[in-house]
Amino acid sequence: MNPVTRKGNPQGGFKGLWQASVFFPALAGLVFGGITLLAGPAAGIVLAVAVAAAVFIGSQPLRGLLLFCLLAPALPWMTVTLGVRITTSEALLALTWVGVFFQWLAGTLPPLPRGPTERAMIAFMAWTIVPLIAGQFIPEGDGVGPVNWVRYLLNVSPVFLVPLLASKPRDRDRLLLCLLIGFAGLLVISLGFFAKGRDARLMVPFLTALQYARPDAIADILGADPSRMASPWVHPNSTGGALLLAAPLGLFYGVMHRGWRRALGWFVAFGAIAGIVFCGSRGALLAVGVFVVWLTVKKTPYAGRGLIISLFLAAGLLLVYPPAQQRFASLFSSNDVSTGVRFDEYKHFPANALSYPLGLGFKADTPASSPEKNIYGISNLWLNYWFKLGLPGMLLFIAVTRAWWREVRMPGTFTHITSANAMRIATVGTVLAALTTGFIDHYFSFTQVLISLFWLILAMGLQQARAAQETQPSQGDRP
Repeated sequence: MNPVTRKGNPQGGFKGLWQASVFFPALAGLVFGGITLLAGPAAGIVLAVAVAAAVFIGSQPLRGLLLFCLLAPALPWMTVTLGVRITTSEALLALTWVGVFFQWLAGTLPPLPRGPTERAMIAFMAWTIVPLIAGQFIPEGDGVGPVNWVRYLLNVSPVFLVPLLASKPRDRDRLLLCLLIGFAGLLVISLGFFAKGRDARLMVPFLTALQYARPDAIADILGADPSRMASPWVHPNSTGGALLLAAPLGLFYGVMHRGWRRALGWFVAFGAIAGIVFCGSRGALLAVGVFVVWLTVKKTPYAGRGLIISLFLAAGLLLVYPPAQQRFASLFSSNDVSTGVRFDEYKHFPANALSYPLGLGFKADTPASSPEKNIYGISNLWLNYWFKLGLPGMLLFIAVTRAWWREVRMPGTFTHITSANAMRIATVGTVLAALTTGFIDHYFSFTQVLISLFWLILAMGLQQARAAQETQPSQGDRP
């Protein structure tokens, strides 16, 4: 994508200041000096670092997206306080959008993309205003609705950031590399603590030191079943969801590269599968199986062997780790508590939906099921959209995914894997695997930061498909 420039005096006014690198350094100096005089040296240093980060990202917003890809998978909910407490991952997305805004003023970025998927996404985001307002009038919840709404919009915004900032193959490759390094960091932390001791509670001091919110709640979650592998994603099911996004990307990245990049890809792929087993995420493991079966049906080279190897790997890990045996054996038990709660959730969902016809909104989180208190959420991706945003919200989400699928779907078989189609298969397959988990869990609907990774990968797959159509408009991409 060539930069869009304005007619007239391209070197004058705001653009001239920008290109001469005068505006932001001068602003940083003024802010630093003012804060130091008013609040003292310590506050001045903290603010100087924040302003320097804003300058670094604001001058080239792609840097913000790259830093997000490095940090979000490994330390998703580490927080900073900038007037309000916000995760560092979301702060990076916000700074990236500040940079995009200034680039628009400078005339060096095109407007928002308006493809079919983006148009459907704009309609979906516009509808969220309705449940936002409606939710402010219900007694449930003590959150700040507008703040939570803005955070949610930040988390879905990678749908627009990727085509704006990573339209070139080199930039998309940098995004993918940073994403895999981030997932590798997640595995080093999680598997490292797991090897140190089989008690998930060992991670509580580490997360507290990173300014994770609600350390008491974190201790309760990790202490509920301490035999399940802990991670910076706190809840084992969220950990499984994050690792589910990592495994297909790492697998295809390893296949298509050599040297240290191949080692990185395979470490992420096989480490993610091991992590899914150790954290006991049944839905994520089943979704990985569905992904490999999809590749087999599409006649992807070595997919059949990969399916067999994956089965043996998972079986071997289960044999050496008894808690995982118990966790996955419950899939076939008629007395499994988790399965019983899910049936109760579906039973009570019609009453929940009627109670909030315009959605629960953003002041309150979708409640976790507590049968003893007669409170029921819903462990289903699409019905959770209905619960949170009303029936129109769920239908608009379906419209977004349908528009995306119409643009990215690949008919035929994948008999030839090349550098041109490998990551398209990986990103599309990752999103399909994530949607598969939606039938039994809801964490890809409103879990902050995790959903931003979901939408980021969705947008990367969309860009890969569009690039393939541009290079081969007559034949299309028929792997």
